[in-house]
Amino acid sequence: MPATLIDGKAFAATVRGKVAQHVTRLKDDHGITPGLAVVLVGEDPASQVYVRSKGKMTLEVGMNSFEHRLDADTAEADLLALIDQLNRDPAVHGILVQLPLPKHLNEDLVINSIDPAKDVDGFHISNVGLLGTGQKSMVPCTPLGCLMMLRDHHGTISGMDAVVIGRSNIVGKPMAQLLLNDSATVTIAHSRTKDLPEVVRRADIVVAAVGRPEMVPGDWIKEGATVIDVGINRIDAPEKGEGKTRLVGDCHFESCAERAGAITPVPGGVGPMTIACLLANTVTACCRANGLAEPEGLTA
Repeated sequence: MPATLIDGKAFAATVRGKVAQHVTRLKDDHGITPGLAVVLVGEDPASQVYVRSKGKMTLEVGMNSFEHRLDADTAEADLLALIDQLNRDPAVHGILVQLPLPKHLNEDLVINSIDPAKDVDGFHISNVGLLGTGQKSMVPCTPLGCLMMLRDHHGTISGMDAVVIGRSNIVGKPMAQLLLNDSATVTIAHSRTKDLPEVVRRADIVVAAVGRPEMVPGDWIKEGATVIDVGINRIDAPEKGEGKTRLVGDCHFESCAERAGAITPVPGGVGPMTIACLLANTVTACCRANGLAEPEGLTA
């Protein structure tokens, strides 16, 4: 039986709908409009597209969008001064500095200059520590989106055997912590894991986040497992014509779908959830800043 397709695009639309409803309640009941500030340094084409999409969706759910575009040669002191200004601005509830930054800027220093309560990317060292100790924190958007889809599909993942392939600070590590906090039994695997195929084959849940196109073949997947493919890789597609490309995940979709019980596609799986969870985090940050109840179903 073919795997159930976990439609991230549809799920993200549902999440954005919940965010919009909560934003309306904040405006009507409390006179508060959540605000998201995005800082883009330089002219990286992919980052520019991403920032435009974030701004558009922020406005669509009724929130305020503040965009700050800085030259690629912006001095670190000037960037830090802008972040300090945003930290002190009561109209701004979430701050996101688009990565990667130009090489002359210290990413860790910049990220850790953001007020942890406004760190809607969940990258600040304080939020990393809070998440790691099971306390209330801002949670990185992509892992949060993965967790939401897993909870929606399974109801509960308590007691399930989960393998996260990849150990990045942005996805792998926080994903493992979120699964652990939901009482799954978690293994973090990576390029140096001995007998990686056997490690993956025992998993009820596989989260692939290594950034290597189609690295995970179907024969690594346990029959009936749930596969969450975080990878977004562009590869050559000569079948489409000279110079053409296509997007694939970290899993070989066709062979994995033959064995999995459920699987996310690429594109249209995890990707759309990242911006949806950024919006959810901004609403959560706004509620916390004003001592209001957090939105149900939009947090970890």
